[in-house]
Amino acid sequence: MNRALFASDFHLGMPSYEVSRKREDKLVAWLQYYSDKVDAIFFLGDVFDFWFEYKHSIPKGYTRFLGKLAELSDQGIQLYFFKGNHDMWMFDYFQKELNAKIISNELTIDMGEKQFYLHHGDGLGSGDYGYKLLKTVFRSKICQWLFARLHPNSGIGLAKFLSQKSRLAKGDILEDQGPEKEILERYIREIHPQMNCDYYVCGHRHLPKTIQLSSSAKYINLGDWFMHCSYAYFDGTELALKYFENELIA
Repeated sequence: MNRALFASDFHLGMPSYEVSRKREDKLVAWLQYYSDKVDAIFFLGDVFDFWFEYKHSIPKGYTRFLGKLAELSDQGIQLYFFKGNHDMWMFDYFQKELNAKIISNELTIDMGEKQFYLHHGDGLGSGDYGYKLLKTVFRSKICQWLFARLHPNSGIGLAKFLSQKSRLAKGDILEDQGPEKEILERYIREIHPQMNCDYYVCGHRHLPKTIQLSSSAKYINLGDWFMHCSYAYFDGTELALKYFENELIA
């Protein structure tokens, strides 16, 4: 496994079916563009703005995206899905249908001669204790069991209603708060001396950026596909942040 794609924060399904479909079509074109250029694809969370796998049903939609993933999986490309804060209720559907690996938290993996630390990015570092408590509750078996008791029309309908109240749905732009206030960036700087990985890759913040941690190590935030169409590509030697619009123009 020497060549790989990394992307996060597609938030499919938000803010409306029409807008989401346009984003989905672009994602399918992106996957097709790289279909013969990668050995693995890492989706680092918030692929869907909401996801819950009932025993006999899943959220409706995303047919073209899921169909393309099935095609890539059948082609032999290994898929990885990380649980984000919007789609943490993934269980075994993608594992069964797509032979995907489901990652609940972080993953450290070697590719080529490089070592990668991968995480969606939510709940890392100090502070944000309210969210960390909420994440613990939402990921609990009791909470998942209780939500599963809701009829899919009610459960998914409620989730979509709450999704429309999010800052992203309202068009709020997340701003870079600088190295001292960016909790995720500060956390990566703190763990690097102990972990000594070559690349630290996260999503969550919707801010595409590359930060040189040392002469041989980088932190890359993948940004999002809601505003930036940004992602990272590893060619077997180097990992670089890219924007898909550039490939479309080329």
